[in-house]
Amino acid sequence: MMPSIPVFGDIISPERALEQVDPALKKRLADIALNTAKSSGASYADVRIGRYLQQYIFTREKQVQNIVNAESYGVGVRVLANGTWGFAATSDVSDKGIAKAANEAVAIAKANAKLQKEPVQLAPVKSYGEVSWKTPIEKNAFEVPINEKADLLLAANAKAMENGANFVNSALFQVNEQKYFASTDGSYIDQDIHRIWPNFTVTAVDKTSGKFRTREALSAPMGMGWEYMIPKAGEKIKGPEGTGLMGYRYAYDMLEDAALAAKQAKEKLTAKSVAAGKYDLILDPNHLGLTIHESVGHPLELDRVLGYEANYAGTSFATLDKWKSKNFKYGSDKVHIFADKTQKGSLGLVGWDDEGVKTKQWDLIKDGILVNYQAIRDQAHIIGEKESHGCCYADNWSSVQFQRMPNVSLAPGKQKMNVDQLISGVDKGIYIAGRGSYSIDQQRYNFQFGGTAFYEISKGKIVGMLEDVAYQSNTQEFWNSCAGSCDESDYRLFGSFFDGKGQPSQVSAVSHGSSHTRFNGVNVINTARKI
Repeated sequence: MMPSIPVFGDIISPERALEQVDPALKKRLADIALNTAKSSGASYADVRIGRYLQQYIFTREKQVQNIVNAESYGVGVRVLANGTWGFAATSDVSDKGIAKAANEAVAIAKANAKLQKEPVQLAPVKSYGEVSWKTPIEKNAFEVPINEKADLLLAANAKAMENGANFVNSALFQVNEQKYFASTDGSYIDQDIHRIWPNFTVTAVDKTSGKFRTREALSAPMGMGWEYMIPKAGEKIKGPEGTGLMGYRYAYDMLEDAALAAKQAKEKLTAKSVAAGKYDLILDPNHLGLTIHESVGHPLELDRVLGYEANYAGTSFATLDKWKSKNFKYGSDKVHIFADKTQKGSLGLVGWDDEGVKTKQWDLIKDGILVNYQAIRDQAHIIGEKESHGCCYADNWSSVQFQRMPNVSLAPGKQKMNVDQLISGVDKGIYIAGRGSYSIDQQRYNFQFGGTAFYEISKGKIVGMLEDVAYQSNTQEFWNSCAGSCDESDYRLFGSFFDGKGQPSQVSAVSHGSSHTRFNGVNVINTARKI
């Protein structure tokens, strides 16, 4: 199934997406917002002038189903007045429209101040003057003709059909965020951010029984340009012997993956149903990224920890008392999980966040111990930090920025090891690739995860495909069962292109890196429906 797709803004032509807004104009408009806010009583103000471009292409078998080109352009002004936040936004990108929004933001802050118990405390931030940053792409995907992109999707569909698929849906998602940030702290930051995600779902049907099975693409959404869609030597990482699977690092072979997906979807129709019990699991990076996202990324968002955020699966079990103890065993000593907004190719890669903080890397879990959270400027003092972690984000100019998950990744193993060597030590286990259905409770603790392809491991070897697999655990038990990972040569990214949070809801894009990793003695259930 394709995800529910958020579309912001007006439908435009592909050619219009290549137009640019004059940086000098953006600076002049930003100064209007900042000066108006200060003269109206703001002690601090920032302004985001944003142009958000989206292009989505959808196909099914031999048909192009839909093409969307959208642009959203406007201004958001955030202020502090009387120690309280105020925010207003406008699509009227004129001197008068921006001044009006700034005055409204200050008026809202002053009204909110009547209910504010303690003034907002902002961690200091460096003034960067006039700077710019761009995703280090080789080719802007928006410059590639739409018919060339559609032809690639249709060719992938054809490969799947040639190899036994009965149905196939494919899509290509592209996003370009052109964001200009300025603040009364003295920064004027112009950023040009690109993301891309090729995706498909292949379905094979047993016409006699009516049974069907699917296999999702093993692509990862990336913070890259069109170069991600061009297969390159050395970018493929061979999966375990006996699976035929291939991992992709910074270039994706969609035709190869579609052909294999069809074969595996057919194989799943006759695969052995798993026997429930305890197994050692080998999880591939495309799968493990989702488990990291749900059981580490979200529960270590400081607003969830504090109870300020409870939308989309609740708050967090990882409360401040656990962090303050300095010995809370989140996982085994093999678990080193870090946050990083600077990682090459990642969805969260930016130069500065949406409140003008330079991005960086920091540890969340070190040697299995919980050591930190994710915090922005008005949260940093709560955990004794002297500066923000640089993970503030808004999905549109009309949305107020707030704490969002950075890239959260599991560091690779330090000892040289490939996936076949990792599997060789498993007597009774299951290899899981790709994401599937999942659920997690309102404290981000008890969970269940499926996948897209499963293989039985017996006496250190892959011996055949399995079906109806899901594993159940709780976050602490699961990460304490971690027995080690392959080395950095196996490391690659998974990602979430549309990660929801907040009320009103916003989406963000975030990556999760890892190598193949082993977890011992995990409870596996059989998900087959019993009638």
